[in-house]
Amino acid sequence: MAQSLTTITDEARIALDTLTGRATGLVSPSVRIGVTGLSRAGKTVFISALVHNIIHGGRLPMFEARKSGRIGRAFLEEQPDDAVPRFQYEDHIDALVRDRTWPDSTRAVSELRLTIEFESATFWGRMFSSGRLSLDIVDYPGEWLLDLPLLGKDYATFSQEAFELADLSVRHDLSAEWRALAATLDPDADADEMVARKLSETFAAYLKACKNDQRALSTLPPGRFLMPGDLDGSPALTFAPLPRRNARARAGSLQAMMERRYEAYKTHVVKPFFREHITRLDRQIVLIDAMQALNAGPAAMADLERALTEILGCFRQGRGSFLTDLFSRRIDRILVAATKADHIHHESHDRLQAIVRRLADRAVARADLTGATVDVLAMAAVRATREGSVKQRLDTLPVIIGTPLKGERIGKETFDGETETAIFPGDLPERADSVFEPGADASGASEAPVRFVRFRPPKLERSADGATLSLPHIRLDRALQFLIGDHLA
Repeated sequence: MAQSLTTITDEARIALDTLTGRATGLVSPSVRIGVTGLSRAGKTVFISALVHNIIHGGRLPMFEARKSGRIGRAFLEEQPDDAVPRFQYEDHIDALVRDRTWPDSTRAVSELRLTIEFESATFWGRMFSSGRLSLDIVDYPGEWLLDLPLLGKDYATFSQEAFELADLSVRHDLSAEWRALAATLDPDADADEMVARKLSETFAAYLKACKNDQRALSTLPPGRFLMPGDLDGSPALTFAPLPRRNARARAGSLQAMMERRYEAYKTHVVKPFFREHITRLDRQIVLIDAMQALNAGPAAMADLERALTEILGCFRQGRGSFLTDLFSRRIDRILVAATKADHIHHESHDRLQAIVRRLADRAVARADLTGATVDVLAMAAVRATREGSVKQRLDTLPVIIGTPLKGERIGKETFDGETETAIFPGDLPERADSVFEPGADASGASEAPVRFVRFRPPKLERSADGATLSLPHIRLDRALQFLIGDHLA
């Protein structure tokens, strides 16, 4: 899909950028890792935990370079892209470690360079490798990534698809105000700024309502309507789909205004994001909050699958030759990771991973990711709970123990944000397909399969000499091995 999103001019600019980057990489080898996911999937936490554990020697038994003691040191360096905001690692770690609060969500693109000095595992590697690798970690909102398919769609297609989604039963009530307003408009009427503004505001409100915990929907383009950044209030975001359209818009009409602003959005917002960031990636991790979608039911799971398919279809994936790689970067490894595995007992981790595998396999097939290695993982970049067991009559129940966030509820109990609590989270279904079947919730029963409660970050342990230990995690080491293990071999 990614090839169809660019023109010949775009490709020429991408080739020049790539060639310049490759020349620099001969002197200072680097790998660009994209980190994305939909809101509240834990992108900021993932990057912070990754850097913290590598720098501070965290427990990473499945990360071979760390396990074998071949990493000498790791440290942060000045990032290579001066025009991209720096990922504020130090602030995020303070929030996690000192305040025990989750850092703010990703609102725009940011970047961080982590350099690792290591010893190669092979003789030839030690002879010819510099023993130094820079990880350029690029953090960007998944909502923006969902805009990339718009580059291949005209305004009529965008409008038709938007109304088809809005008419689905899970969205119908949320989109009612916007659809009712749109139905009253004549596309041939004179363009009116206040009408355009009201229409775009009701459309954006519908998209935002789709994100709430009860619906937990994921396919919500245009992404900047949810995270406008510095475009808030600009004409580039003052448009919306129209249900009735003429084959050819009259100059000066409402339809002409909508079409023009839609095309401007693609040209000035979406295309630069694709060219300047997505086309420069070597590896990619896509984080998903499958737990929230599971609680919301099959419609949310189906929508998550739709969003994942759209996301995977936007990458320039595969392996090239030595010559083609000089002019075009390709993503050769993609990891799809379900976060918040610490919210369920480890006995359900394999079931969560099976659900993600089911999601990813169908999305990969539909996105046609030929040539890229794709893997899935159930993980928690920061483990907020520990496990235990409680006796209930004759049964012993596996529980998770942590401090729920203030205001979280289970039944009639509301948590104060300070009290540690043991919770039986429930079991995920044995059969992964059941969570996608309509007419039942994810377990096929009348209640949600897990009792999803958000927890505060953990209180970190200290070593005998008083040093704070690294952030605990679940399978972060496996993610690292998949993403960069071969570069440190």
